[in-house]
Amino acid sequence: MVESLRVKAVDALLAGLVDYAGLFPPASEGMREALENYASYREGDDRSALGRFIVPASRLKELELAGRDLLERGTWSEPWRLSALVSGDVRAAAEEILRFNAHRSSGAEGGHALIDVAEIKASTIDDIENQRSNLPDDLITYFEIPINADVTQLVKAIARVGALAKVRTGGVTPESIPPANAIIDFIAACRREGVSFKATAGLHHPIRGSYRLTYEPDSPIGTMYGFLNVFVASALIYSGADTETAIAALEESDLGAFTFEDDAIVWRDRRITTEQIEASRQELGNTFGSCSFREPVDELAAITNATRSSDQ
Repeated sequence: MVESLRVKAVDALLAGLVDYAGLFPPASEGMREALENYASYREGDDRSALGRFIVPASRLKELELAGRDLLERGTWSEPWRLSALVSGDVRAAAEEILRFNAHRSSGAEGGHALIDVAEIKASTIDDIENQRSNLPDDLITYFEIPINADVTQLVKAIARVGALAKVRTGGVTPESIPPANAIIDFIAACRREGVSFKATAGLHHPIRGSYRLTYEPDSPIGTMYGFLNVFVASALIYSGADTETAIAALEESDLGAFTFEDDAIVWRDRRITTEQIEASRQELGNTFGSCSFREPVDELAAITNATRSSDQ
């Protein structure tokens, strides 16, 4: 019985890991298509890996109209959980979020749904302080900050207002992919200040490599980070590894360098236990946003299955 209840290392890594951002590039799905996809993922075999549905606050009424029948699948015990991207007038966005939650909490006209997360860009300490004060107190708030310079003071400000941090790890052009040391400096600052973070953009694949940056046939090609790299590096930093080790893990492109065991993920000579992964996911690297849910989940499944087959 104990064995059957044990959480495997890969399951700990994947639990609620992927926030679905199908509305955003490079997928850029229509509202109805994205909602239908999310509804199906909520009921699929891999639903434990699914996080929130990401939607601009400015499109909440569109979401309600397009997904009225789909939202009926939300219940008191398992509501649709949404993260609202806030831009422009923060107070107006906050009012729209409160309106949505008040309406959907009753389950009227289409089921239960809850916006419990907001995501907003901020480039200065004043931005962080002012924008947080204009959002509901009980809303989990991620501040996406620039990482092209020392991020320490911005992360300190995020900690002071009781918020979380967000890092952009890629984009649809090669120039939008930040250097590894900048990402690791960001994660290390979050660890020092006790701030959890999420990542976004360019993490469709588990392992770092050269990939097309969009789904267009003439898409530019760039070296994208893998989400496995990011969250293994995060777990290493959480467990006390130095920045050089974390950078090496983030830049790892050899699939053979990773081994997947029931109670650990092993990267080269570093063994990261299930307990360390769970703690890191809860207290440091929370989640990442992806315009595809199936791509990262299916690719990691293929990798772990191949690893198990080769060990047998």
